[in-house]
Amino acid sequence: MTKQNERLGILLMIITTIVFASQDGLSKYLATEYNVYMVVMIRYWFFAAFVISMSSRRTGGIKRVAKTKSPILQIFRSLILVAEMCITILAFTLLGLAETHAIFASYPLIIAMLSGPILGEYVGWRRWLAICVGFIGILIILNPGNGIFSPYALVPLAGAILFAIYGLLTRYVGQYDDSSTSFYWTGVVGSIAMTVIGLNFWDPVSRSDWSVMLLLSASGVVGHYLLIKCYEVAEASAIQPFAYLQLIWASMIGIIIFGEQITTNVLIGACIIVGAGLFTLWRERKVS
Repeated sequence: MTKQNERLGILLMIITTIVFASQDGLSKYLATEYNVYMVVMIRYWFFAAFVISMSSRRTGGIKRVAKTKSPILQIFRSLILVAEMCITILAFTLLGLAETHAIFASYPLIIAMLSGPILGEYVGWRRWLAICVGFIGILIILNPGNGIFSPYALVPLAGAILFAIYGLLTRYVGQYDDSSTSFYWTGVVGSIAMTVIGLNFWDPVSRSDWSVMLLLSASGVVGHYLLIKCYEVAEASAIQPFAYLQLIWASMIGIIIFGEQITTNVLIGACIIVGAGLFTLWRERKVS
């Protein structure tokens, strides 16, 4: 991997985090106006159209891309992502973008913690120490001992756990299915599942909000496309640390657009979580 490609990968990752943070802001707005299931359903319609279009252009077409050795596991991991997306968007409306992302940033630590029992990977004492430190950061954000603990703070933590499980299952099926196959199943299964659920919660959408809905869906397509390009031009271990920038962009959107406030415990906890996460990524890269 050339240095030029690595720089391009970092640049693309930075742009990707801006797109995804903007998408989160749009999701929060729409989820406060309409049912979360309906918003996620429409997002998945565009997502499915995107992956089907991409798959049809590959050698062998959709038939080859959709071929998998473990359809049950592909369906399961896709449903896990559906649940994670619904829960995280709900968290945006309950807690705001800044606090949700501060807690959600713990998912790499959860992946490191679960990679041993699920994937059989070795996790050394240094990474276990980083995981423990990261969860101290989560406790600082949750602040359970001050008498004003909100159970809503557990919602983004549940989303982080689900996203970590989704990431581990994606890594597992990646041993025998390529990324295009997993991507196809994610979009198609998610679209079917959310259509079954979301149509029961359909609300009339105003003309102006349809514009926002289309922008949200387009940002999802663009974001995923950029993410694919990131990993095509640079190693994941080199660009993954820059994914934490989404926390910064989303927090800025929350503060500037939605008038959110970041409390001291959230700021301190977020710094601890990100620091621990960066350390685990560094150790993983060094060990591998």
